[in-house]
Amino acid sequence: MAKRTQAEPRGQAVYCEVRGLRTHARVYGRGHPITAVIVPGLGCASWMYLRLAHLLAQHYTVWLYDPPGQGLSQGRWNDAVSVAQLTDHLALWLETQQISRPVLVGHSLGGEVVLQLAGRYPQLTGPLIAVAPTGLPENPSLPRQVWRLLRDIPRERLGFWPLCLSAYVRTGIWRFYQLARSIEHRSALPDLALVPRPVLLLGGARDPVVRVSALRQVSRHWPHIQVVELAAAPHGMTDADAEGCVALTEVG
Repeated sequence: MAKRTQAEPRGQAVYCEVRGLRTHARVYGRGHPITAVIVPGLGCASWMYLRLAHLLAQHYTVWLYDPPGQGLSQGRWNDAVSVAQLTDHLALWLETQQISRPVLVGHSLGGEVVLQLAGRYPQLTGPLIAVAPTGLPENPSLPRQVWRLLRDIPRERLGFWPLCLSAYVRTGIWRFYQLARSIEHRSALPDLALVPRPVLLLGGARDPVVRVSALRQVSRHWPHIQVVELAAAPHGMTDADAEGCVALTEVG
């Protein structure tokens, strides 16, 4: 039990107002000189990344951020429903919390967001880690997005399912649909081309949503991009293989 307590530090909820929205984050490991910020995927919530945060907090001050309308953050029905809007909100949140050049760990759609953040707001970003980032080379049609997610469900850890379900219920069908529709056929390649620093792309060998082969194909065009495959990891590798993700967090 003592080891479990040591490995899973208690976080602190921190709220601030960004564009009139009460925005939630949870911070772990205060006092470490280097800060890491975890940016969730489409419809995801901060509580889906607790395993990753607990491990990262042994080395970093870790912020688990909830985008508008997701997790415990307030949202408006027609706001923060595109990558550009999510990026702008994240940029303002970083400035409000006075977080300077953190290690950015974006998962799935959050990977697209941190790549765009680095291109549009390079002064706010530090090392970039995109875990199973969508949009590379481009997002598929909405029906194919849904099909790939359904294929991934049986590959995830059983204890992860209720965390996902509660997050998706909180996000709601309408916001989920708006976000999924907004990224349909969207490519993150233009964002990646503007990134001025090294990028680490993590892919899971058992991920049907974002294939490692697609990430490797993209990396051939830019020498500052490194792709690492996590063996037997599904799309939710930040939970299923949090240890593997943490072992690869040091990037250029």
